[in-house]
Amino acid sequence: MDWLQDRAVAVITGAAVGDALGGATEGWTPEQIEERHGGRVTGIVGPWYPNWRDARPIAPYHKGDGHITDDTLMTRALVEVYAERRAHLDAYAMAEDLVPLMIGEPRWIPELESTALLLQRVFLAEKWIVARLHYGHVDPREAGVGNVVNCGAAMYMPPVGLANAGDPRGAYAEAIDLTGAHQSSYGREAAGVFAAMVAAAVAPGATADDVVAAALEVAHDGTRDALESVVRALDGWAGPPADDEGERELARLVRAAVEPFDSVGPHYRQMSRDARRPSRTKAIEELPAALGLLLGHGGDYRGAVLAAVNYGRDADSIAVMAGAVCAGLGGSAAVPAEWIDAVEAASRMDIRATGRLMASAAADILRADRERALARLRGMDALIGGDPAGPAAAAGAAAADGPGDGAA
Repeated sequence: MDWLQDRAVAVITGAAVGDALGGATEGWTPEQIEERHGGRVTGIVGPWYPNWRDARPIAPYHKGDGHITDDTLMTRALVEVYAERRAHLDAYAMAEDLVPLMIGEPRWIPELESTALLLQRVFLAEKWIVARLHYGHVDPREAGVGNVVNCGAAMYMPPVGLANAGDPRGAYAEAIDLTGAHQSSYGREAAGVFAAMVAAAVAPGATADDVVAAALEVAHDGTRDALESVVRALDGWAGPPADDEGERELARLVRAAVEPFDSVGPHYRQMSRDARRPSRTKAIEELPAALGLLLGHGGDYRGAVLAAVNYGRDADSIAVMAGAVCAGLGGSAAVPAEWIDAVEAASRMDIRATGRLMASAAADILRADRERALARLRGMDALIGGDPAGPAAAAGAAAADGPGDGAA
């Protein structure tokens, strides 16, 4: 695999594995997770309740056993839109291409153990897209206004980062445009910042410091404040935890840094009265928590994802975000193959193929971006009085010749 394909497969599989592992612990506290599983979770585990079909608040979803959730289902659908268009996307693409996939194409839903519409699995915040765009005929750029503010848009943004690989600002702008159809306020902001982090992570030679710099460069308001709080809290952190108590300390540290900006409150299933409303001082919990766990583990995929799984609360989406960025930094080899194999088998989804499909679309997008950039340089040369056939044209010609043609 070339660099782009390796990173695309890494990001897509890394996010999906995090999603599948975290789905089993979503909604619970770290203490409850350890009590239920006899210690910290170290891999794929079964459902919280054996009678998952009927037990509240889980029913009717079979979470656990390697089943991906709506995070990955929405990611796969967005990859399909990119593969069809082979171009950058905007809010109109949500209305014209993504919504028809959600309501018109039955597919296997692992948590339901049946074939169904994507619409029938997603949370109410994602059903909002269909209600507003398909039935309400709202301007796609404004359809996200009024929705519950949560991580629903951010959770499926890895493809946007890949379509803008190496360009965090471009990824941020595209995600902000795209998710105007889904979210508003800090939910939309988190989507933009997460896309920027993925774009930064997959650049050759990127480090965790580059991801932090990209996130802080584009982030605004409470989202930026929450990210800065986590970065400050981890400043001087000794390194990846050496034992379970070190893991617990990291989780407590990250939660304390994020808590002032989290509108949900201390009890995840009993939200505060002003939870998930638009605000310029709040942030979703998932993105800064993912960054904190990533930093606490030095960018290590396995460590960061398992930390997210054991963090509880919205564990699947936190693990998606930590997993996507860590995998972008480390490449395909960073994501344990045995986890990918198990999740693919349990979820009946070829996740690696989804990564390759996104790589193919991203390569076409990046090639078109390059041609536009060269044309823009030629135009700028003409506008500022330079030679229209000067440096930019020469650079384009040299690149087109390739490294071996000159010698020939």
